[in-house]
Amino acid sequence: MRVCGMTDIGCHRKDNQDSYAIRRLEGEAVLLVVCDGMGGAQAGSVASSVAVEEFTAAVEEGLGQGAPDDPARSEQVLADACVRANAKVFELSRENPAYEGMGTTLVAALMRPGAAYVIHVGDSRGYLLEGGAIRQVTVDHSLVQLLVDRGEITPAQARVHPQKNLITRALGVDSHVEYDLNRLSPRPGSRLLLCSDGLSNLLEDDMLLCLSRQEEDPERFCRVLLEQALERGAPDNVTVVLAQL
Repeated sequence: MRVCGMTDIGCHRKDNQDSYAIRRLEGEAVLLVVCDGMGGAQAGSVASSVAVEEFTAAVEEGLGQGAPDDPARSEQVLADACVRANAKVFELSRENPAYEGMGTTLVAALMRPGAAYVIHVGDSRGYLLEGGAIRQVTVDHSLVQLLVDRGEITPAQARVHPQKNLITRALGVDSHVEYDLNRLSPRPGSRLLLCSDGLSNLLEDDMLLCLSRQEEDPERFCRVLLEQALERGAPDNVTVVLAQL
């Protein structure tokens, strides 16, 4: 499995509130994490970096217990790590007035041979590129997604909606966190892409698929994604993390 990750401050931000991590674990497992912080410049950066650090540490510790290849165990480890990261960010927001109200999105994937477990909170996304097609494997926790689900607006209208950046779930803003957790069975040769909304707000699925077809090298593919976002003005930070089976 080949993995890579990149982040860029974008064209208009003064700081990068995105954080990411890639960890190779025992038993050919790989952990990928992307977080997009919010709550002011300093607070957003703290929220995302603390969440990544706490989440990855919890996964590494959790996988050291029980059967490593048990699917239920893998899912429980991710769920526990999400809860632990939420508690840490929430605790810091309560202790320091400068961090009040801070939070972060989270999308993470635990990759094993023939299996991928994806957990997410907020609107950072996961995509599976496989068999010449692309599929979004996360559902945004956002206001516009709720409107789409209700049939009040179309997906095309959601992309340009003035409130498209309002999320309905975030990690660290409350003592309790709600997350979505999915199990995938990616085939050899497939790609799992995690990204912050700095990328997904600018590049539609068809463009992601087209660029993936053009770039066989995973690191070059990630670089091209960042370059395309920057060419489009990149008003937000942009982060991409990729696993190629």
